[in-house]
Amino acid sequence: MPLLAQENQITVQNLFAAFEGESNAHARYVAFAARADEERFYGAASLFRAAARAEQIHAANHARVIHQLGGETRCAIHPVVVATTAENLKIALYGEKHEVEIMYPGFIAEAKEHGNAAAVRSFTGAFEAEKTHVRLYSDTIAQVEGGRADTWIATAREFYVCPVCGYTSDTEEEHERCPVCNVLWERFEIIL
Repeated sequence: MPLLAQENQITVQNLFAAFEGESNAHARYVAFAARADEERFYGAASLFRAAARAEQIHAANHARVIHQLGGETRCAIHPVVVATTAENLKIALYGEKHEVEIMYPGFIAEAKEHGNAAAVRSFTGAFEAEKTHVRLYSDTIAQVEGGRADTWIATAREFYVCPVCGYTSDTEEEHERCPVCNVLWERFEIIL
């Protein structure tokens, strides 16, 4: 990595951690979606695919800022252990809660302290999207644990992902614009 300005070193370390975490979450959720399809939890599979796309967007945003600050991206994708869909949902929820409650608030605070506006934007977009993932995973876990095979989890469904920040929604045209980055709703990707 090229020599970074002293004030950027911790921010770039945080960006690397977030980049690797989001890249691994993407790989994990793709594998979890395949298992959910196998178990006929098609709605849960759709959610995993939407979350995987959002994580991919977050990783790309973090990589862009790393490059702007003079760093180069690299990432180790760890082997994915796939369990049952019910267990995979809990694993995903745990990871999302960690990002919302601990990781991103700390990363945002540090980036603000050092005046790294691009890093603040990247971290904030991911943070806000992860909040929606917490809600969606929590709702899905309740459906699976409730044995409600007659609900949306048994049928593939559309989720909507902002192509700029990764904000994820389960309702069509929830807003005219993304509530996080202000992108027009019509640009959202539909993930099934």
